[in-house]
Amino acid sequence: MRAEGQAHIVRIEKALALVRKFLDWDRALRRFDELNARVEDPTLWDKPKEAEAVMKERRRLEASIGTVNQISAEMADAAEFVELGEMEGDEETIAEGLATLKALADRADADKIQALLGGEADANDTYLEVHAGAGGTESQDWAEILQRMYTRWAERRGYKVELVDYHAGEAAGIKSCTLLIKGENAYGYAKTESGVHRLVRISPYDSAARRHTSFSSVWVYPVIDDTFEIDINPSDLKIDTYRASGAGGQHVNTTDSAVRITHQPSGIIVASQIDRSQHKNREIAMGMLKARMFEAEMRRREEAASAEHASKSEIGWGHQIRSYVLQPYQQVKDLRTGYVSTSPDDVLDGDLDPFMAAALSQRVTGEKVEVEDAD
Repeated sequence: MRAEGQAHIVRIEKALALVRKFLDWDRALRRFDELNARVEDPTLWDKPKEAEAVMKERRRLEASIGTVNQISAEMADAAEFVELGEMEGDEETIAEGLATLKALADRADADKIQALLGGEADANDTYLEVHAGAGGTESQDWAEILQRMYTRWAERRGYKVELVDYHAGEAAGIKSCTLLIKGENAYGYAKTESGVHRLVRISPYDSAARRHTSFSSVWVYPVIDDTFEIDINPSDLKIDTYRASGAGGQHVNTTDSAVRITHQPSGIIVASQIDRSQHKNREIAMGMLKARMFEAEMRRREEAASAEHASKSEIGWGHQIRSYVLQPYQQVKDLRTGYVSTSPDDVLDGDLDPFMAAALSQRVTGEKVEVEDAD
């Protein structure tokens, strides 16, 4: 087998191995058999909600298992085709086989990410909050750049974006904002973005044209519906109303319709000013609060207390998950996975999928990477 073909096979096998590990392959096969047996039980639909959950899990496993088996079989056929061409000295056959292997490798990488989005709420819409760190105008401008970056990322994927909450900076940028991103697997992809993001650039606000470092944090949590039971004691809530503010137009209000809810035991704060109705904003904010509490519970279940602490900690040096360096060189580096892009303009214009894919893969492998921060 030529080196090119072997490289494609290694890519395919690596992607399939990751999916098998994520699924816990032997357990997944047993579970699929169990679900098939349940589907054949005529009493299953006596409980519609339970039946829907069974069917949803079965479809997911069927798709993942089927994809692995199909790609494995097609890889074996293509490899055999290349070897046959090499034995007969048929360059056309070899080229066709290598092209098939490359296409399979590309498909395996894409399907791998889809398979990794199998968490309880991964398919859901998502909320994404951006908060400026210390540093005044510099950090507030950086927060607004991040807001645009995630909006562009969502638009690239065909998702719908709504601005739920917005607090403008004093001179420029924003103090904070909350985006509602609607689309299939929106939370599954975006959940890897929670943490502190660091920017290094020549400041447009410094007349001496010096380099500045700015920090902003991102917090991601899924939109949940009534199928997720979250109990909230009304006496634990502090509810405030205020006048909506924003960049203008539909985000500015003339009445105290915006609502802020503080869950006092946990310290979670959510707010909505998307609607002109105070009642509707309160309903939206309660939904956000339930989503935040559900996300915290998922993190506890996944025993990710350390990650949760890091994303809630001080918005500053030593806590960042990614560095965006615009001067004196061009680089964006993820400090968890080591993934690097040398095109910050593309990243800030929403080209985030490679970073998300690397982070999703790392969650499965558990592999820790020693990464030096960009300076």
